[in-house]
Amino acid sequence: MSESDTTNSPVFTAHLTSAQRITPESSPEEVRNLVFTTGDLSFAPKPGQCIRVLAPGQYGNAYHIRYYSLADLNLKNERQTEFTLCVRRCSYIDEFNGEESQGIASNYLCDLKIGDAIQFTGPYGHPFTLPSNKKADLLMISMGTGIAPFRGFIRALYEQHGGWQGKVRLFHGARTGLEMLYMNDENHDLANYYDQKTFKAFQAVSPRPAMEAPIALDQAIEKHASEVIAMLLSTNTLVFLSGPQILAELAEKALAKSIGGEKQWQALKRELIAEKRWNTILY
Repeated sequence: MSESDTTNSPVFTAHLTSAQRITPESSPEEVRNLVFTTGDLSFAPKPGQCIRVLAPGQYGNAYHIRYYSLADLNLKNERQTEFTLCVRRCSYIDEFNGEESQGIASNYLCDLKIGDAIQFTGPYGHPFTLPSNKKADLLMISMGTGIAPFRGFIRALYEQHGGWQGKVRLFHGARTGLEMLYMNDENHDLANYYDQKTFKAFQAVSPRPAMEAPIALDQAIEKHASEVIAMLLSTNTLVFLSGPQILAELAEKALAKSIGGEKQWQALKRELIAEKRWNTILY
């Protein structure tokens, strides 16, 4: 993404007001919950949308730009908007020299101090639209930081809409229990909704995290196959996926197995797409 990509988009400024590590200190994965506040009221995002963070650039580039999903939103008052980013500190192996390098944008954000300012553009992407029918059943599947847009979405269901009458089922995958963002013992953010009769969340942990085993979404979905199948076959159900591109492959494989095979799944998926009941945020 080049600097020129921002020329037609207004650039906003926000200040960091809260920073918290949400994976335990013992975890090799560092994920931080970063809360920002902006006074620019022309920035009007919705749950599920993204922003492009303009991190300081390198090698002569003014900016290094990366997309981040908005994990939560809060209109503090008539003059300020508060939003949250869920950021994993990243590193990668250089394919030419084999050396490990730090991700530019993620490390920039994770190293911010309270009061520091960031620049960003947006919002972008189609938000997860809340159904008008409160009796609709919602099947949500996420992986890693893909949990971020579901936080605001679920909050809107139960706080802004006064509750939800349909089933709300969330399957969230991670490599280990320590990386269960917002669902571990120390920071059980989504536990705020466990007392809701219609809400249930299921964890899907890799069976062999040290061996880079795939996240066990298939096992979690199979364990609750009867309910998943009933939801998929109901025209009252909407499906939402949020996470890295590989999530789509893993989730669809599990859903196909639950529904009776690839042929049956592809036919059902076509129906879901045609009826606008299949919604994804993949990165």
